[in-house]
Amino acid sequence: MAKGLISASKALSTKTLLFPAAMWLASRLLIWIAMLLIAPMLPAPSGGIAATFGWEAFHAWDSENYRTIATAGYEFVNDGKSHTLAFFPLFPLIIRVLMNLGLPFEVAGTLINNLAFFAALYFLYFWVKEQYGESAAQWTTAVVAWCPLSIFAAVIYTEGLYLFLSTAALRAFDKQQYGWTAFWGAIATATRPTGIALIGAFAIAAWKQRRPPIAYLASFATAGGILLFSIYCAIQFGDPLGFIHAQRGWRPTLGFDWQGWWKMIMQVSIGTFNWKHGGIFDPLHPLLFTMIIAIGYCLWYFRKRLGSQKVDYGFAALFLLLWILAGDPLINTVAVFGSAYLLWKLRTQLTPVTVIYGLCGIGLLLASGSTISLSRLVYGIVSPSVALGILFYRYPRWGYLTLLFFTILLASFSIRFAQELWVG
Repeated sequence: MAKGLISASKALSTKTLLFPAAMWLASRLLIWIAMLLIAPMLPAPSGGIAATFGWEAFHAWDSENYRTIATAGYEFVNDGKSHTLAFFPLFPLIIRVLMNLGLPFEVAGTLINNLAFFAALYFLYFWVKEQYGESAAQWTTAVVAWCPLSIFAAVIYTEGLYLFLSTAALRAFDKQQYGWTAFWGAIATATRPTGIALIGAFAIAAWKQRRPPIAYLASFATAGGILLFSIYCAIQFGDPLGFIHAQRGWRPTLGFDWQGWWKMIMQVSIGTFNWKHGGIFDPLHPLLFTMIIAIGYCLWYFRKRLGSQKVDYGFAALFLLLWILAGDPLINTVAVFGSAYLLWKLRTQLTPVTVIYGLCGIGLLLASGSTISLSRLVYGIVSPSVALGILFYRYPRWGYLTLLFFTILLASFSIRFAQELWVG
């Protein structure tokens, strides 16, 4: 009997260790098949390119800025134009190290992001398992791996690396491992601007939980990465805040972008064509939008008569129709405000640092002065994914429906990225 218990324990342990790897491999296989096999068979789309089989499929948009930094270094003039100094240094620095070892840029950048994402899923899995149990950890890992924005953890972007470092820092803080908190946090703040949210999140959580003084010291030490970058900017360009000033080329003004948000709301509700022409010239879009909202209201009003299963499937179908109708503006809007609402709704069920970091990160994005790529940037903040994983753990039917929707979008986004059609 003892041998049987030991064997069962080993099998369970193996299953636990393999789950994040299985989620990583299955989701990455879908991306690779979509980008390298399906996309090259399709004709070149309007506004895009003909996809090809090769490492260049993982290179587009911001990838070129990381290439410039890795090969030629930073350039910056405080003139309000786009400059590479807006991109933080750790990712291109690691790429440069691998290039010096003989790897081409595309290979180095792709490998770093994918392997870092692999590590991120393991840190995430064990962090959530320690706090909420194994089932919650599995749902959360699946959410992060299959989220359509995880395409950016497979290409030459910083999503995988930042998710790895920030998740490691958050887990260390919850485990009261303050040396590791400072270490992982400092590296994270050298990777992406949203790492700044970690500094405030750790300090506020330390105060809220009445942590010892070393917790505050660790939170301030997290600023080490951005502090070193600031020193570099001061020496190289005579401007210690150059990396902030360089953001003006990408986001002309700081603060809440009212016009950008109004545009997205109009695109969702009346359609891009009508918004561009300043009136209802195509009544089909607003008519369909109104019908979807009306049917959704009826589903909610008669939910007790219909039963939870019919209501869940009904809302899933309506959201799919709404996405087909509204597209990316809907995804951006839901990603930002849906994430903020979910974190607030589950605030008593999540660890304080998870909630505070998530809300600080979303607040930082809302104050950035732009609505471009917000869904991608929110994905890089791990807290909403943890909240979504906890929600699906309690309502698995919603989880399975959402993962099915995620899979469809992930394949679509992968093909679009390979064709250099805008994603996120």
